[in-house]
Amino acid sequence: MNNDIPEPVKVTKSYYDSEDAHNFYYTIWGGEDLHLGIYESENDTIYEASRRTIRHMADRSSFVGKKARVIDLGGGFSGSARYLAKNYGWEVVVLNLSETENKRGRKMNKEQGLDHLIEVVDGNFANIPYPDESFDLVWSQDAILHSDNRQKVLEEAYRALKPGGEMIFTDPMQDDDCPEGVLEAIYERIHLQSLGSPGFYRGYAKKLGFQEVSYEPLDDHLTLHYARVLQELEAREQELDGKVSREYIENMKKGLKNWVEGGRNGYLAWGIFHFRKK
Repeated sequence: MNNDIPEPVKVTKSYYDSEDAHNFYYTIWGGEDLHLGIYESENDTIYEASRRTIRHMADRSSFVGKKARVIDLGGGFSGSARYLAKNYGWEVVVLNLSETENKRGRKMNKEQGLDHLIEVVDGNFANIPYPDESFDLVWSQDAILHSDNRQKVLEEAYRALKPGGEMIFTDPMQDDDCPEGVLEAIYERIHLQSLGSPGFYRGYAKKLGFQEVSYEPLDDHLTLHYARVLQELEAREQELDGKVSREYIENMKKGLKNWVEGGRNGYLAWGIFHFRKK
């Protein structure tokens, strides 16, 4: 990557391209997705809860039952893209930073016979490499937090949408009333100075000209999800022997505990945003 790429972007790319991160997420997170789940029971698998999130998000779109061109910002292994292509017939571009994840995503797309509907593009979602008004739907799950310029991500999403197009996304956030200084361990983990917040996303989207269709707060599911991942990691550590370093595993445990603690203390937020370009 060249020197024009912001340092936080380089750090994020290096992390998700690493063998440790790749093997951890693929093994523990359910093999398809890298995002948070919606839980009906604490016994739900991570895979089941993650699939439920995609379905819950997609079903609120006005494009259900219609043709749509979608761009997934930070789409990981392309799991959401495969779900949307298979179940809704949508054409999906996955714009994702990690070339390691993208390589696996392309392989899985082909194996599942969906590569004709999905294009995987290496890139940074703060600079969407498509002309204005290229997409009906901008989609993102728990990826925008990694950007050091979230305003630019929303601006790019607005630019890339056709009039009447929609943006549907989730992101782990700090609560609007989060006290200062209580999330430093989480900030350090993601190499940034802050998280977004519901108020920030709703306010800036409005400033850009988006119409807010809805915001559904689902804060408890953030805490449930990170607790569930920690539980899965501790139960299946032996599966990671030789695939993931001991240092990575211990740091992941520490990081997951910080997310769980922050959620239980009411400092964190998570939910589904649905905006429409007028």
